[in-house]
Amino acid sequence: MASLGRAFVFSSPSGGGKTTVIRELLDRNPAFRRSVSATTRTPRADEIDGMDYRFLSETAFERLMGKGELLEWAEVHGHYYGTPREPVESCIREGGTVLLALDVQGAMAVQKRIRGAVLVFLLPPSIDLLRKRLLERGTEGPDAVAERIRNAEAELKCADRYPYQVINDRLPDTVTELEYLIHYHQQQRAA
Repeated sequence: MASLGRAFVFSSPSGGGKTTVIRELLDRNPAFRRSVSATTRTPRADEIDGMDYRFLSETAFERLMGKGELLEWAEVHGHYYGTPREPVESCIREGGTVLLALDVQGAMAVQKRIRGAVLVFLLPPSIDLLRKRLLERGTEGPDAVAERIRNAEAELKCADRYPYQVINDRLPDTVTELEYLIHYHQQQRAA
């Protein structure tokens, strides 16, 4: 019988780099799988349905909630976000490594529902750099960025609830540190 896989949950404030870090981990480790979250928000110009997110209507999202087909869900910045249950559980049953990008509330819910889930909080080097990243992203206006910074300050207070915290300053260093962490836990699961 094959050993069970493992879920790795990455959280950070908006603009903290969790999506970029996961993309880099996937590029460097083709066997890893990414959990594709569902959302009711409108896609950004560079996002592809089914690859970046599953973009759903509110009705379709609420149907998934009602059927218990989400590991976690939340309303964030006026939109629903959630993690479809079956793809994550299937990857773990097959012995794979699945990466999830979730906010604090989602991470805590997954930790309760997925045995052995490993939680990692990606810390920005500073709030000023986080603000700069959000502004450079160019997807929100100044008021929305200010709201995200307020939310980020609250989220950063939850970082101590995570067994692992990594400062996401230089992407190559961050990814190397996370690869080490993932491989360590994979070995522990196999032992």
